[in-house]
Amino acid sequence: MKKSIGIVTFAIALGACTNTATKQEEDLSTAQNKPTIEKKAFGSTPSGEEVFEYTLKNANGIEMGVITYGGIIRTLLVPDRDGNFEDVVLGYDNLQGYLDETPYFGAIIGRYGNRIAKGKFSLDGEEYELATNNIGNHLHGGIVGFDKVVWQGEAIEKDDEVALKMTYTSEDMEEGYPGNLEVTVTYNLNNDDELTFDYQAKSDKKTIVNLTNHAYYNLAGNKGDILDHELKINASTYLPVDETLIPTEITVVEGTPFDFQEFKKVGEDIDVEDVQLKNGGGYDHCWVLNESPDSLNFAASLVDPSSGRRMDIYTEEPGIQFYSGNFLDGKITGKDSVTYEFRTGLCLETQHFPDSPNRPEFPSTILEAGEIYATKTVTKFSIDSKN
Repeated sequence: MKKSIGIVTFAIALGACTNTATKQEEDLSTAQNKPTIEKKAFGSTPSGEEVFEYTLKNANGIEMGVITYGGIIRTLLVPDRDGNFEDVVLGYDNLQGYLDETPYFGAIIGRYGNRIAKGKFSLDGEEYELATNNIGNHLHGGIVGFDKVVWQGEAIEKDDEVALKMTYTSEDMEEGYPGNLEVTVTYNLNNDDELTFDYQAKSDKKTIVNLTNHAYYNLAGNKGDILDHELKINASTYLPVDETLIPTEITVVEGTPFDFQEFKKVGEDIDVEDVQLKNGGGYDHCWVLNESPDSLNFAASLVDPSSGRRMDIYTEEPGIQFYSGNFLDGKITGKDSVTYEFRTGLCLETQHFPDSPNRPEFPSTILEAGEIYATKTVTKFSIDSKN
């Protein structure tokens, strides 16, 4: 009888050890699959403001580095079809590159993304004047837009996603815009390889708001230009522009170089004789997205055939600005001493239409005092087997 008891006791003890080992293995597996976010110093501005870099990484190895200066996406490592991770956004190795003149690499754009004609708009009969920092027009929030200020960062960790919440208060009449505007932009990276851009703002006065992100993508891992990338845009119409890149009227894309309703190489029509391509120096236009009953509307897909990398964009915004890197000219040396030559990156900026404050027929960008501005864009990364 005593022998039986000993055997039972041994069995219970063995079972307890096994259960402990199993739990430890489960905890280790959970820890290995849990996304992470880390913070480190990234220098300081000439005025002495500290800048930090947050590194977000999901369970599949996708990794994004964001600095609090401009809310800039500095790095974004994504795998190719063979599992090789490469950085697919343009940028700099250090803060000084961003402090010097830069074409908005990876930055939050505001208060108003894109252009406002002649830097003027009216609200309730009162005219406001903004900086004219681009061919006589106002561009991307002015001289010191949201891309050139230091945001406050807050790391958020969950079991299957990590996020960086950034906040900034734009004071009344900053860059000419009325109202104290409290802005929150959250970058969220989950284990489904989705990067969510969540924008929110609130003002104490009636104002205008149009926020976006200005990442330059090269899905080949910054190898060569982006002309062989294949692009699809869910839009049957777009906005032609005048010589100063202010939209004129909504026009159908069919029969023009602006038809990306099916996958087409970026470079297929970019050099054809066309007044709009001449005005933009290539593609630098806003597409009017086809309407959808879905809260997140499919906007565009981009594929690099050489690597298999693919990104699909969904948004609550009515438009998307496709810019083909026309002003990159080889004068910028970026990360890892790479020279950014002509059209070595492209932008796909979800947003309201350019010059909307002066165009009542366009979707409104007016934010009433006390109301909440809220919009979301999701970019999903994957490997493309075929278009």
